[in-house]
Amino acid sequence: MKGEIPVYDIKTVSESRQESILIDRFASYYNSHKDLYKLHRHNFYHLILFTEGRGTHSIDFETFTVKPFQIYFMMPGQVHSWSFAGRVDGYVVNFSPDFFQSFLLRPDFIEDFNFFRGNARDSVIQIPIDQQDRILALFEELIRESDEVGGFTLTMVRLLLIKIFVLVSRLNPDNDTGLSASYNYMLLKNFQKLIGVNYKTLKLPKEYAELLYITPNHLNALCNDLLGMSAGEVIRNRVFLEAKRLLINPELTISEISGLLNFTDNSYFTKAFKRHVGLTPEEFRKTLQANES
Repeated sequence: MKGEIPVYDIKTVSESRQESILIDRFASYYNSHKDLYKLHRHNFYHLILFTEGRGTHSIDFETFTVKPFQIYFMMPGQVHSWSFAGRVDGYVVNFSPDFFQSFLLRPDFIEDFNFFRGNARDSVIQIPIDQQDRILALFEELIRESDEVGGFTLTMVRLLLIKIFVLVSRLNPDNDTGLSASYNYMLLKNFQKLIGVNYKTLKLPKEYAELLYITPNHLNALCNDLLGMSAGEVIRNRVFLEAKRLLINPELTISEISGLLNFTDNSYFTKAFKRHVGLTPEEFRKTLQANES
């Protein structure tokens, strides 16, 4: 779509021999892709560990202050940009959605980790001092493996990444493996997957409850218990996140965005957006343009 926010493919940003994985030092990666400071999306998973530097990093319109030993986990489709002051460095890992699927019996394995569920606030983690050397050593080993030409290199890279995921996950006491294995957790994960596929057409909790073969009250209680919000709010968050992403494209009118999200009319979309975001779509778009200038 003309004028739409750039979507980068892993092949576009990779100069390595592997098309499913890129591992690099962040300073080198950033210097090679200066245009990536602007708002953009990826169609791959994107992992950054900062070891030095300062500035800001925005993920799905949530802004975070960059600090050393801060790690960011981003999913395909998320919108992000950064603004740095002075030199920054660290590590960057990009991997395709199918990078682990051919390796593990469970293709949705990485979704067990809280930071890979699409919530920006859960995807930015500060590594405590007593764990920094351990995490740093694993990233250095990833760098060394990325330069290897021998057999089993990709297997070792996958194992190192899984170790990083597990160690970082353990820093968050709320990311409990018992919860991940529970029936209610599986229901919630399936609900979120259904929203990801159907948010443009299905906007009522009862419609999703029917697909999950549970009652709307059960679904609502589940969301309140595990997420601290109603099922309706979970749906609306996804709808209006996409609305924000679409508003980045200046060539799409508000009416066109309303239509793409299957709102009955432009007026209703504008009122619903303001109620949820606190700004009208036009006001939100102007703040984006001001931040980009």
